Amino acid sequence: MIKTAVVILNWNGEAMLRQFLPSVIASSCEEGTVVYVADNASTDGSCAVVEKEFPSVHLIRLDKNYGFAEGYNRALQQVEAEYVVLLNSDVEVTEGWLRDMVAYMDTHPDTAACQPKILSYRHRNMFEYAGASGGFMDRYGYPFCRGRVFDVVEKDRGQYDEVIPVFWATGAALMIRQEVYQKVGGLDGRFFAHMEEIDLCWRLRSQGFQLVCIPSSKVYHVGGATLKKENPRKTFLNFRNNLLMLYKNLPEEELASVMRVRTFLDYCAALVWLLKGDWANVKAVCEARKEFHRLRPQFAADRRQNLANTVLNTIPERWGFSLIWQAKIKGRNTYSALFKIFH
Repeated sequence: MIKTAVVILNWNGEAMLRQFLPSVIASSCEEGTVVYVADNASTDGSCAVVEKEFPSVHLIRLDKNYGFAEGYNRALQQVEAEYVVLLNSDVEVTEGWLRDMVAYMDTHPDTAACQPKILSYRHRNMFEYAGASGGFMDRYGYPFCRGRVFDVVEKDRGQYDEVIPVFWATGAALMIRQEVYQKVGGLDGRFFAHMEEIDLCWRLRSQGFQLVCIPSSKVYHVGGATLKKENPRKTFLNFRNNLLMLYKNLPEEELASVMRVRTFLDYCAALVWLLKGDWANVKAVCEARKEFHRLRPQFAADRRQNLANTVLNTIPERWGFSLIWQAKIKGRNTYSALFKIFH
């Protein structure tokens, strides 16, 4: 069996493959490591680029665009490896980036998944929005990171270089045990994109598995957070999927109260966009809530299963405060500031 499989999901990313695959191949040469590109039925020249320019890379062709979540589920069914790394196509890796993560996983069998430190490709001394140095969540489902709280992204000064348990590890560069991935059901394909890795990590943590960030391993991610104006489609998916994730995973005693507060906070977000004249995002929030209520019955069985599998009801990395109150009202908009107050 392969030790580590690096799997890059691609859809019409011909230019990204040409730009970033060389660093992945050059820096993933440890014994037992194989690089895969799983193609979501691209209509550009992606498959030809892989076959002709990167013959050492294994190509998995999917029959249609399944999105991030289901695309990975289907691709990983065709991969046999102890560890799989879900790697975005817009990530530049560094020499030896896999070494410390593999070593940690080898010596910590209770750890199901880990991530490297994620830095910005464009501003290389800054953390990257999607994952930074490990992810956490507040009581009401708002994710944040060591290095990023809402839109405040910190400079990497080595302040978050300690290996610590995290609530979620970013899907931009997620190393996970293949056996555990399959055991807990993988990513939820119904999410299509956004929040699916946090949902997966919540299931892992509630079943007693550990997740960590290994900051000695680092990668540079282009990401999409540099866009100042939120894309309404992204807003819709983030709000809808976040609500579905909460419904699937919240302990029974918290469900009603958290959902009531979220209703209020979601409409507050819509009001902020309304005051800015951003009708597209107002509509996206309202449509997301409507879609959540329509889909909720389809997730009832998942909720029952998740609660039945739960062995850790109170997860330390899911902090019991409101991030909006602490960051937006109190001005505690860095992980360090939050940590001083609550630990």
